[in-house]
Order: sequence, then C-alpha cells, then structure tokens
Amino acid sequence: MTTSLLPTESPVALIDADGQPVPDALWSMPSDEVLVALHRAIVLARRFDAQATALTKQGRLAVYPSARGQEASEIGAALALRPQDWLFPTYRDSMAVVARGVDPVEVLTLLRGDWHCGYDPYEHLVAPQCTPLATNTLHAVGVGHAATLKGEDTVALVMLGDGATSEGDTHEALNFAGVWKAPVVFFVQNNGYAISVPLAQQTAAPSLAAKGIGYGVPAMLIDGNDPAAVYRAVSVAIARAAAGDGPTLIEAVTYRIEAHTNADDATRYRPAEEVRQWLARDPLTRLTRYLTDRGLLDADRIAALDAEAEAEAAALRQRMNVDAVLDPADLFRYVYAEQTPELRAQQQELAEESR
Repeated sequence: MTTSLLPTESPVALIDADGQPVPDALWSMPSDEVLVALHRAIVLARRFDAQATALTKQGRLAVYPSARGQEASEIGAALALRPQDWLFPTYRDSMAVVARGVDPVEVLTLLRGDWHCGYDPYEHLVAPQCTPLATNTLHAVGVGHAATLKGEDTVALVMLGDGATSEGDTHEALNFAGVWKAPVVFFVQNNGYAISVPLAQQTAAPSLAAKGIGYGVPAMLIDGNDPAAVYRAVSVAIARAAAGDGPTLIEAVTYRIEAHTNADDATRYRPAEEVRQWLARDPLTRLTRYLTDRGLLDADRIAALDAEAEAEAAALRQRMNVDAVLDPADLFRYVYAEQTPELRAQQQELAEESR
C-alpha cells in the first residue's frame, strides 16, 4: 500500500458500521488472528474505561477523561506498535497505555493525583501521559530523530486530539518531522470536539489529514471506529517510518460518547441525537458482528471474555480502594540525578514543618 501526500476525500474503512467487509476496500484486511486480538483488547479496554469512570464517581480518582467510543482508535493503534516502538499518549489515552502492557493502577496514578507519571516510561516505552495539549508531539519527534541519529530501529507514535492540531507545538513538530524525515506517526483522534468547541470552529481545512501536505508529510484519513482500518493504517505508517521514508499523519474520525471529563456537561454543547447516531457506529459491535459472521466468535467465547473483563475490573476496584502510602520526600528525590542544594534545603524545610 502506498501513501500519498493527499488523503482520500472520505475516511477509509475495511469493516462498515453493520459489521460487513467493505467491497473493493483500499487496503487488505488484517489477519483473523489480529482481528480476534483486537476484539479481546477492546472488550477489556471498554470495561477498564467504565470502571475508571465509576472510580471517579466514588472519589477514588480526581478526574477521568473517558475514551468510550474511541476504543477502535485507541486499541488499533496500540496493537500495531512493535515491541521497540515508543508510544506518546495524551491524558485521554489510558486504554492505549493499558493495552501496551502498563499496570492499570500505575496508569491511573496520574488521575488519582499521586504522581505525574505512575509507571517507568523506559520499561514500557510509553511516555508520561500528556496533559498540556500537543507538547507530546515535539517529544515524539525528538525521540524519533534521536533514534535516526543513533541508527536505531525505533518509531514514535504520538496520539493527539483534534484540538491539539490547533496548537503551535503540533505545527512545529510536523515541520521538523517533515524536514528531518523523522520516524514518527502522528495519530489524530478526531472525536469532533475540543472540550466544547466543535471542529468547524477550529479549522477551515477539508480534513485534518489534509494539513499534512503543507509539511510534506503523507497523510491518511480513516474511519476511527473501524479497528481493522486503524490497525492497518498505523501498521503501514510504522513500516514507512522504519524504512526511512519519514513521518505520516493519520486522522482517525471517531466520537467521544462521554463528556470531556467527569467535570464536563456535554449536554450544553451537543445534541442527544448526535450521540445516538454515533452509538449506532459502535466499534465493538461492528467487529463482534464481523467475527461472528466468520465463525471466529460465538456466544461462549463472548461470555468467557466478558467474565475475564469483569474479573479484571474487580481486581482494579480492589486495588484502587486501598489508600496509597505517599512520602512527601519523594517530591525532592526524583527531580535531578544529583540533588541540588536548593532542593535539599526545601526538603529539610518541609521535614521540619511536618514534625
């Protein structure tokens, strides 16, 4: 499959909203093994997301940005990564981080308010979840360019939302990536809103993918609710980057079913009918239908997978209901490899005040 500077006019899909293969699809379908793995990961991710939302309501998390409805984009992109590749997620990409193998409790540590990052980025090749919009785009380009300079086979996948494409950091990252031919995949989850601001009030471009041509970066416009299309697009982009052909910009058109966070009231800026229309395009429903029609999934397998998801949710609840033991001195231990005199003085001052 070749990638053009110009994306297609409409989002590319391999499985339609009714769970049927798209006739004369532009790309080949992923293998049955991959599709089954995508289905399993989406079921587990959706249950994790629902449990995290419940934990927020119970006061166990300070905030949680749900990605319900975006599971195909989250999981399709994460599973397409190779073991040596880096993931640069945002605050909404907890599903992708868990799918990458990070402990769910460590993922939720940021949203619990305990640490800025609850896991070791180098162990999992997952950068800290980015809260400021678009700053992770420059970090990803830096890692990708460094890999090129060192002769390493590493690709950086950076996730960002439609709102982040309006930030200057994204412009700079795309520009540098294009000039350097950095091995970076820019994966934009266009869920229609930057908090309450609809896409039409952010850009006059025909699509976010169309912006790639201004940077000399090939682009794809895909159906972000189709796990097969997401997996295939990201896989192709990673292969391009690894071959030295530079970055790719992917726009995945999807939808955020829940509010921006638990502190947001989405009914103030979007109609209920719009949400119902997107529910009919549910990514899990379409993949389940496709696999069932092919004889790769049946009622017993679905029940077993649901039971597995419930067991993981129960374990997460149990672990999150244990109060974390925090040492205030940790605020000073991990700022520099060698602590500065100023930090030592501040640590001593806090210790005296805490007595």
